Amino acid sequence: MPLTRIAMKRGKSADYQRKIMDQVYQALCETFDVPEDDRFMTISEHGDATFDFGKNYLDIDRSDDLLLIQLTVSNTRNLEQKQALFARIVKRLTETPGLRPEDIFINLVEVPKENWSFGHGLAQYA
Repeated sequence: MPLTRIAMKRGKSADYQRKIMDQVYQALCETFDVPEDDRFMTISEHGDATFDFGKNYLDIDRSDDLLLIQLTVSNTRNLEQKQALFARIVKRLTETPGLRPEDIFINLVEVPKENWSFGHGLAQYA
């Protein structure tokens, strides 16, 4: 049920990108009880003209390795689960592929369960 969109600067290998998606998915499974095969993810790469960010917003020193991770999920999780997800994503991505915690920006978008259609024009969760 999570829809994961990851934006990053152009230039990283396919292996690097695969590791990022794998680590985010594993963090979702561990903290949000996402079932096996419930995996819908994209990575978009951007050049300098189409990727801009506050290098020091909130006194966080970001580099050009910044990832913008946006997760759209059903609005069924509590604050503790959300905090656990954020921490777990950062832990996994700092281990593999070796990102700095400062370069991991996460945005959670919550929607009602009836706002999903996984195919056939049906609202499977309604």
